[in-house]
Amino acid sequence: MTDDPFGDEQLVELYDLDNPSGIDHDFFRALADELEATKIIDFGCGTGLLTRTLAKPGRKVIGIDPSKTMLDYARRQPGADTVTWIDGDLTAVEQSGDADLVLSSGNTMMYVSGLPAALSALRGALKPGGVISFESRNPTTRAWEQWTREATYGERDTSAGRLREWIEVIDVDQGRVVFDAHNVFDDGRDAVFRNVLYFRTVEELTTALEEAGFGGIEVRGGWRGEAVTDASRLLVFRAAGS
Repeated sequence: MTDDPFGDEQLVELYDLDNPSGIDHDFFRALADELEATKIIDFGCGTGLLTRTLAKPGRKVIGIDPSKTMLDYARRQPGADTVTWIDGDLTAVEQSGDADLVLSSGNTMMYVSGLPAALSALRGALKPGGVISFESRNPTTRAWEQWTREATYGERDTSAGRLREWIEVIDVDQGRVVFDAHNVFDDGRDAVFRNVLYFRTVEELTTALEEAGFGGIEVRGGWRGEAVTDASRLLVFRAAGS
């Protein structure tokens, strides 16, 4: 995880518009309340749209992200002073052993290449029985096959001016999908950001969690607790630390 592909200030300002609060945020907020969590870590918090809504009296919320651009934006938003913001990746996760909940939204875990190391670090932040939850795209739906210029091209007016956008897959190799996101501004500048996502199966993610010391692993095929099928777009995980 690095500042790219989230390092362009103009595009970061559009991020929350393109990724508004929805059923995923409702899920994580409900989970935090169910656990009566008093300490939450949002790993890969991005602009902090969800993170800020988790904060309330008697609860400590920590947002961690490697993108300085996104965190700078998060720190300027209303309610930002209720969150502790930390610039960094998994090495910035304090092994405090006292968090009730660690979450990762926005398919954050798909950007993490060294998943076992990340999960081990996150387990170290949790108290015994503390919960980790995250979602990942289901590889059986082969979503990347639709990521062509023809299928994804669009134009719109934004705060940064007229924007033309599309994505193109560069390489697919055993679940590792590399694609370029094109963002062409009025002046002709094409801000191209290369993304690498890791599509992992239920079995691969379950094994990684087990190897990191998690148990009680549950996986659902959506935010409403749907059963997992080959047609499930998402895999929603919940597990408990030892």
